[in-house]
Amino acid sequence: MSGHREPPGTQLTLGFPHEPTTGRADFVAGRANLEAITLIEALPDWPSRGVLLVGPEGSGKSHLASIFCEFPGAARIEARDLVREDADRLTAGGVVAMEDLHAGPIDEPAVFHLLNLAVERDAKVLITSRSGPAELRLTLPDLVSRLRAMRLVMLGAPDDDLLRRVLTKLFADRQLNVDPGVVTYIATRMERSLAAANRIVAALDKAALAGGRGVSRKLAAEVLGDVVEDTQGDLWDEGTRP
Repeated sequence: MSGHREPPGTQLTLGFPHEPTTGRADFVAGRANLEAITLIEALPDWPSRGVLLVGPEGSGKSHLASIFCEFPGAARIEARDLVREDADRLTAGGVVAMEDLHAGPIDEPAVFHLLNLAVERDAKVLITSRSGPAELRLTLPDLVSRLRAMRLVMLGAPDDDLLRRVLTKLFADRQLNVDPGVVTYIATRMERSLAAANRIVAALDKAALAGGRGVSRKLAAEVLGDVVEDTQGDLWDEGTRP
């Protein structure tokens, strides 16, 4: 009876789930996100119309929402799950985070009602989205107007310093001790996004465990090549490559 064998020197990975840490002490601040974290740390001093936090995948929106929700009485909900009856409960504590407005479909009248009630009660509102009001294709003019009245905070692309510090944190979260030179090697060659940092660290963790070795520059070079190929493959599947 024959069976599948792993190549020599390869260890089976168990695939335990990895839970990222999302407290304030775990947040890595830099120029790309400084406005957002400064605003959140200023609570309860908050724009009366609320804040719309816009940034790409993996830019730290959920982490910032988690920090925002550390404030006493805070409530949190996914935009697509909101119904009108939730508004009273969510605004009762005076702090509301509504995440992923882009990931509809959403009940637009329910969102508008929540924002109106928040203004009446002076509740602090944080909405996260990958897209701004103009790109969301909303059909309720009053909701669009209300969103445009909120303070818009854009999360920018991370610079090399922020990427190095984020990579270091992500490795530490996985209890991986990686030489700073290897971290710099990765940071200067990777896609300029925090989502890419998460993918690369996860891939390096898996490759290091499977090969029974540490995260070296050689392994980083191998994994960076794999990540680039995987990303290009995804783009090809979506029909977005030239």
